[in-house]
Amino acid sequence: MGNHDSLFQDRKEAGFLLAEKLKDLGFARDVLILGIPRGGVVVAKAVADILGADLDVICARKLGAPGNPELAIGAVGQEGKAVLDRELIGDLGVPGSYIKKEIEKQRKEAKRREIFFRKKRKPLEVLGREVILVDDGIATGSTVLAAGKIIKAKNPKKLVLAVPVAPLRTIGDLEGNFDQLVILETPADFGAVGRFYQSFPQVEDGEVKKLLTKK
Repeated sequence: MGNHDSLFQDRKEAGFLLAEKLKDLGFARDVLILGIPRGGVVVAKAVADILGADLDVICARKLGAPGNPELAIGAVGQEGKAVLDRELIGDLGVPGSYIKKEIEKQRKEAKRREIFFRKKRKPLEVLGREVILVDDGIATGSTVLAAGKIIKAKNPKKLVLAVPVAPLRTIGDLEGNFDQLVILETPADFGAVGRFYQSFPQVEDGEVKKLLTKK
């Protein structure tokens, strides 16, 4: 589906462009690339292939608003604290009981997915390594912030966030939570991530699994 806003042909092309930028910045094969499923893993795989780096998955899930699961009021991983958008939660009047339930539900789902995607492989070691967290784009930033907190708790040497596109307004928040940001495009007028891609199909779980096992 093409549109006039598209900056990237598809996730794979975005990953190649991101990898070139990372190479220019001096990142090489000794880094660990962590992709956020599902679409982020497609971008991360392209980055890992070009850098010759290790690839793994990190599952952070967005917390959906009541009656509107696509609207993120925060995010959570299979461990660590949830990241909450307090302002939005206040505006929507979301009750604490709903948030608690939604955190439990999405944490369980993050755990299930991580087991499913990895099969029986152990997570790759983060301790003391340069880690690059990759997604296919950022809308609110809550998912990458939740993933970043999980990674930080494992003491990487350096934590870098690399995405093809993110709204200008999220940069301040992100800068305080990562050692370095590598973002190719930061439009002021944002909307949804998909509008910046010519082709942005839904990625199935099976494809993510395949990408993680493919050499």
